[in-house]
Amino acid sequence: MAEVAFRDEQVLISADELSNSPDAYTVLHATVTFPKPRFDGDYRPESGYATWRAAHIPGSVHADLLDGFSAPDADLHFSRPSPDALAAALAELGVTPDADLVVYDEGGMTWASRLWWMLRNIGISARVLDGGLTRWTALGLPVETGDTAERRATTPRTALIDRGLWRDRDDVLAVVSGDAPGTLVCALDAEQFAGTATTRYARRGHIDGSRNLPAKSLLADGILRSTDRIAELAEQALADTSRPLILYCGGGVSACLVALALVRTGHDDIAVYDGSLEEWTADPALPMRTLGEGKGGA
Repeated sequence: MAEVAFRDEQVLISADELSNSPDAYTVLHATVTFPKPRFDGDYRPESGYATWRAAHIPGSVHADLLDGFSAPDADLHFSRPSPDALAAALAELGVTPDADLVVYDEGGMTWASRLWWMLRNIGISARVLDGGLTRWTALGLPVETGDTAERRATTPRTALIDRGLWRDRDDVLAVVSGDAPGTLVCALDAEQFAGTATTRYARRGHIDGSRNLPAKSLLADGILRSTDRIAELAEQALADTSRPLILYCGGGVSACLVALALVRTGHDDIAVYDGSLEEWTADPALPMRTLGEGKGGA
């Protein structure tokens, strides 16, 4: 996990490429099970460990984004751990400092992108499996079941950096109030952005002044769209906006897939609002909009 300059990097790996040289990579599974909300405020994330045990890429290990790969005792789900805690979580899984990392999930690519972004923030290069396990199995590639692999903890990486790729509530509020430059970009679906769909969060809609670039719109047949198409979609959504881009969603997960796509197309002035709408909507004093309520649209 050597520190890299992140120029012209490869952020994706195809299932074919991974299957051709599986021993060259340390593979981490990052899925969280997240049922659709039955009513507003219905928030029920569950560990993806059972999903991993049922079928996983041979040799992979499960990285629990609700446990070791989240901040302990945080008020919010999926809060990022400190750089040292993240390094310790990797070491506990047996990840060595020189490992070439691949992260994947069941196929939506949001959870894998979340782990990729956390690693990227502390200077660790990783690649996301394009299409995840869905693509892997569609190609007829082998899977394992159960948890029989023996793992030995390694020494945690030290001398970590913080590249400042995350933003918190006060940073977002400064943009909303006009006290800081930037553009807020919501990664949720158009219906959630508009406030017409049931939400897991306390209030429907989007943060005042946001643009909408849905994470799902960046995928086609389960894999990331071409760089040209992503650039076109980004231009449509973000024309005449200022930088930096601060991406958010419901819990800081889908926003990381948008970050992955934008990085792949050459954007570098990007950050992710970690607390996202779980934090923002919990405070009724913070401005939210649904479409038709005034400013703030796609």
